[in-house]
Amino acid sequence: MQRRRFLGLTAAGAATAALAPALTACGSEATGGDKKIRLIAADYGDKPTNSSKKYWDSLAREFESKNKGIKVDVSVYSWTEVDKKVADLVAAGKAPDLAQIGAYADFAAVGKLYSADQMLSIPTQADFISSIAKAGEVHRVQYGLPFVSSTRLLFCNKKLFAKAGIAKAPESWSDLQAAAVKLKAAGVKMPYGLPLGPEEAPAEAMMWMLSGGGGYTDHNGSYIIDSPENIKTFEWLRDELVGKGLTGSGDPARTNRQEVFDAFTSGDVGMLNGHPTLMRQADAKGIQYSMVPLPGISGKSKSTMGVADWMMAFKQNGHRDELGKFLDFVYSKQNVLDFTGQYDLLPVTTSASEAMAEGDKHKQLKSFLEQLPNAEFYPADKTSWAKVSKSIKEKIGSTVQKGGDPAAVLGEIRREADAMENADR
Repeated sequence: MQRRRFLGLTAAGAATAALAPALTACGSEATGGDKKIRLIAADYGDKPTNSSKKYWDSLAREFESKNKGIKVDVSVYSWTEVDKKVADLVAAGKAPDLAQIGAYADFAAVGKLYSADQMLSIPTQADFISSIAKAGEVHRVQYGLPFVSSTRLLFCNKKLFAKAGIAKAPESWSDLQAAAVKLKAAGVKMPYGLPLGPEEAPAEAMMWMLSGGGGYTDHNGSYIIDSPENIKTFEWLRDELVGKGLTGSGDPARTNRQEVFDAFTSGDVGMLNGHPTLMRQADAKGIQYSMVPLPGISGKSKSTMGVADWMMAFKQNGHRDELGKFLDFVYSKQNVLDFTGQYDLLPVTTSASEAMAEGDKHKQLKSFLEQLPNAEFYPADKTSWAKVSKSIKEKIGSTVQKGGDPAAVLGEIRREADAMENADR
């Protein structure tokens, strides 16, 4: 998510956490007949006071008190280092029992992971939201257990919209362009924020692809990056937004997501696609905003991008029974709600999602929850995806530059993607 991260979650969080050493949660050396589960997890906090370490500390203590003889040792790392940490340990033959990170497919492809049905109780497995659980499958077997999720909405600055005389949030591309023209005329520095720089290019590109009726893959899982729909989408962005000066003075190919988020919270952006954590950042700066479904080519987009982070269980240490007990505990309704509520994320289970939707405590998240059933996810089941994502980060921004050739660039990325996919088989 290669990341991003949405989920990871704020760039500020990743940067802050990267300055600190790994955090190790409670969990002592197993003694006597004790069995120890080692979990490596990502930090979703943006400062020491809201580090994920606190959540895992409390969860591990509670689980140990209810399951005598099982110890839980948790190490928490920033998103800038956690994926590599796990990969290095696996390569060295020292795999953790559990890893809560950004991608699972590489490990599943070489037979290192337990499948969900080898560990989880039937009620726990059945509680996963089906669209997200499916994104955790490799060859129709679920190895990736979704941990948290997020969707995307269009954020609009209410003050700037009022200043520009815009009465209604856009529902179509033409509406969005018309609103951007008015915002520009009103002196707004960045009418629409288009981050196609290396931090978040795969996400912004995917949102626009989906809104244009395309995507990264078809229903069979084959790459369709240079589909006619995708080419049309980037031609529209090049000619109707960037080419008309509606994305600000900077080059979208070099503009990162956090730069646009920061500009939005400073009152300099009229519209942008955003995830739930932008709410907290905007609220902290006193920005009044509305959130609506992503505009589509001729009306509201039929789907938005969903993002998930993953939990996976390694076979190496053979703690299948203990892992099953711990994961059933991790995915209990209240524990899921406690974590997602703390970080403005979406639950991956039906029971927690329904509970979140019913109450008022997280009412701002309801708009994002409503998008989840129809959300499309990265093709994380593909072992080639990490490399394809890197190629997208490096090249796709050029499609919207003056003189850019979407058909040629998307075709090049597609050919590379197919070659990587074939090489991994």
